[in-house]
Parts: sequence; structure tokens; C-alpha cells
Amino acid sequence: MKTRLADYRAGDAYTISLSNLDVSEAKRFQDDSIWGCFERLRREDPVHYCQDSPYGPYWSVTKYRDIVEVDTNHKTFSSEQGVTIVDVPDRHWTQSFIKMGPPKHREQRDTVSPIVAPENLSKLESLIRRRVRTILDGLPRNDDFNWVDMVSIELTTQMLATLFDFPFEDRRLLTYWSDVAVAIPKTGQPIDSWDKRSAILSECLAFFTRLWNERINAEPRLDLISMMAHSPATRHMEPNEFLGNLILLIVGGNDTTRNSITGGLLFMNQHPSELRKLRDNPKLVSTAVSEIIRYQTPISHMRRNAAADIVVGGKQIRKGDKVVMWYISGNRDEEVIESANRFVIDRKSVRQHLSFGFGIHRCVGRHLAELQLKILWEEILNARLEIKVVGEPERIASNFVHGYSALPVQIAA
Repeated sequence: MKTRLADYRAGDAYTISLSNLDVSEAKRFQDDSIWGCFERLRREDPVHYCQDSPYGPYWSVTKYRDIVEVDTNHKTFSSEQGVTIVDVPDRHWTQSFIKMGPPKHREQRDTVSPIVAPENLSKLESLIRRRVRTILDGLPRNDDFNWVDMVSIELTTQMLATLFDFPFEDRRLLTYWSDVAVAIPKTGQPIDSWDKRSAILSECLAFFTRLWNERINAEPRLDLISMMAHSPATRHMEPNEFLGNLILLIVGGNDTTRNSITGGLLFMNQHPSELRKLRDNPKLVSTAVSEIIRYQTPISHMRRNAAADIVVGGKQIRKGDKVVMWYISGNRDEEVIESANRFVIDRKSVRQHLSFGFGIHRCVGRHLAELQLKILWEEILNARLEIKVVGEPERIASNFVHGYSALPVQIAA
């Protein structure tokens, strides 16, 4: 594989004055040169104030323990103004339970959480395994293909369609709406305005409203639309809130798994000794999955706003200030995670990562994400597939979703 662009730019983070260092630049995530910036902040200014950014002033929290402190204090650090660094214009704002505090947050979260309860996950396991085998069996041999499209997206989109009981033939709409929902409108990009984004998401709302109207008049079933339609906590949602919760569930069910599937294959190719370790001892699959999710950190950050004056990491944060928890940085904090910049599938305390968050907003679908990755790697090992990365990954330009648009690979026949 070629030398990464990040290898050439590793020192760039230290040539910028600390006061001007803005880790929200999406390009740094796309070219994989963000790591030096976070390393510098962890060393020199773990709770860092950026006065001037495209998203306005904000605090960066970059060390593990400080992130946990913020994430678990939902009374002082509120999600009600949004969970990403971008401030969505009022008329494009959508409400959802991740942007709520107790008790409404808990009531709506409890409405959908049974779908990922252990009993239902055990029912889904055989379905996931059949799908994984079908996908792997259908991949080209001795020919290059895009792993992101043919495996990462296909597996996660099939699962999303099942969770929503969404028309299976239209399942790629879920991927499209997820990508639109996390896009920050920018001139020259496919989503170049907030109006265009909202127009596309209105199509999403209309599609799901038809499903809602069918299911609210039918017997309750174990799919996300039926569960929301029949729960007292969600059945009277306004369209804006319904859309917001749809976006939350689609993005949450898509991006963590999809990008960890891609990242995992990339990391195993970059660290062949770890792949050999896994092949020699397939019982390491579960710990390998946790390490993949830590090392990838598919959601780079979560945002809060201070509801009161408070000191974090020795810095005075004022009421109303925007506070960004960089999970992607905390997962490389060597004060907590030994050799944090190394990919080690059998490390001690391997589940000690920030990728799913902490506190009341901890990712509700984390066990389903882990299950899909676990089954995928079990089936790759069982089939003895030699999957080689044959080109550079293409990363997306986003400071929120840490992900990929392409990963060229080849499987030997």
C-alpha cells in the first residue's frame, strides 16, 4: 500500500499556533491527517477553546476522562441544542430523543430499545449469519471490487430494512437518507443547501408516514415503526419529531456498523500480525470487534451545551458554551489506554473505549453493531477468505461520521 497522505503531514499540526488550531476541519478527517492535531491537544491543551471556526466558537474535550465527565453529566451538559458541532438553522431543525433530557428521553428510548434486547438479538443472529454467508459467497474472486458498497453498506442496509420492516427492494433508500442526514450543506457538493437537504428528508418522512399509517391500524409488531406507533410515548409525535427520530435510528443503525466493517478489514490488512493472531485463535473475534470499533471510532464527536458555569480540566466553561467531546481523540489517550495508537486485538480491557458514548445517551444499538461485526469475522474465518486491500481507502469529508466511501479489495479464488 502507498504511504498515506497523513504520513507526509504529520508535523503540520505543530506548525499552527495553538490558538488557531481548529480540529473541526473536515478535510483533515478525509485525508487522515487529524491525528497529530488531537495528539497535540491532548498534550498541550486537553480542554481547548477554538474562538473561530466555520461552526462558531467551541470547546474541544480530547482526553478520555474529561470526555466521560462531560458525557455522564447530562444535567450540566445538555444535548437539547444538538449533538453535532453544526448549528442547524431553526427551520430545518428536527427533534429526537437524543436531543431530550429526562423523563421524555427515557420514555422514547425505552419505546425502541426492545428491538435490540438480548432475546431479540438471539433471534436475529441466524438471519444475520445467513445474510453474511450469502454476501460473502456472492463476492467476485480474483477481481477488484469496492468492499464498502458490496459488503459494508449491503449488510447494514439489510439489517436496517429488517428493523424497520422496510420494503426490502427499496432498502438502499435508507443508506441514501442516512448520508443526506449527516451531510453539512456546502456549495459544489451534492447537498448544497439546507433547503435541498430538507426536501430530500421530507421524502423520507412521507415514505415512513405511509408505513406508520399502515401499522398504527394493525396489531403491534416488533419493528421500529410499529413500536413507535403503538407506544404512548411516541404515538402522538409531530411530523418533525417523527422525522428526527427516524434520522437518529437510521444513522445510528447505519454508520457505526458500516464504517467499522470497512475499518476492520483495512486494519487487519495494515496489521497482518493481528490477522494471523485471529486466524490462529478464532476465539479472539469478540475482542477483535471491540478493538476495531475503538480504533475506527465511527462517530468522531458528540456535542453538548453547558447548562451552567462549570470547570472541566481546569478550564472555566460558561453557561451556553458549545462543548465538543472528541471520542476519536479520547480513544487514543495513552493515559487510559495502553499503546493506544496500536491496533491490538487481544489487548486488556478491550471494551474500554468511548465509541458508543457514556451516560443516558449511550448508543442503544451497540450490541447489535457488535453482533454483526462478530458474525462477519467468524464467517470470513470459517470460509478461509484471503481478502486483500489493493488500493487506498477513500474517506468521507466529515468531522462527525468517521467513515469511508470506498475500499478497493480483491479475494483470491
